[in-house]
Formats: sequence, structure tokens, C-alpha cells
Amino acid sequence: QVQLVESGGGPVQPGSSLTLNCAATGASFSRDVMAWFRQPPGKDREFIAAIVMNDGETSYGDSVKGRFTILRGNAENTVNLQLNNLVSEDTAVYTCAARYGNVLTPMAAFYDYWGQGTQVTVSP
Repeated sequence: QVQLVESGGGPVQPGSSLTLNCAATGASFSRDVMAWFRQPPGKDREFIAAIVMNDGETSYGDSVKGRFTILRGNAENTVNLQLNNLVSEDTAVYTCAARYGNVLTPMAAFYDYWGQGTQVTVSP
């Protein structure tokens, strides 16, 4: 059974930084794509970033370019998301996803597996 488990969320102040972690078990995504999406309260899910796990190629959503960074974790099948200079509009549930293949895509429908999400709340 494939599982993706996120961690690292929590309440933070504006301007802070945070690192989210995602670990996949039950399958190997070493040559595939892992990604992050988020869903702010009352809004649709939004693509944040994706990475091809074997070569490090990345893609970002326009709203986070220059502030967020997706990285392969030190352990196999793990991916991190570094969030910098956080603002209140970054408040959301952040969810990790994975898809087979090495094509980066922002389309949620193309991802095969999803985590439960971790809440990030940015407020003074």
C-alpha cells in the first residue's frame, strides 16, 4: 500500500520560513515525480511545485516562484518544500503528491498518490 505522509506544518508569523517534508512508503518514486499542492480555506487546490526525483528538474507555480523551493530529501522517496518569506495568503493545507513517469505537470488529475496534508497557518 502506497502512503505519502507530510510533516512540518504549523502556525508561523509573517516573514518566517518553514520546511515541509513528505515521505513515500510502499513504492519507489526514485525516477518519478513528486509534487506539492496547497488548498487555502475556501479556495481551490493550487499547484505549488514538482520535482523529477532522479535528475532534480523542477517546476513551480507562479504564486510561489522565488519564495518556495522543492528539494529531494536525504532519504529515498522523500521530498521537502522550503517556504520562505511567508505571508497570510500562504495559509493553506499543503499536500504531497506523486506520479509515475518523469514528466512535470501542474495538473492534479495526473498524480496517482496523495498524502493527507499538513496545515500551515501564517498569522501575526
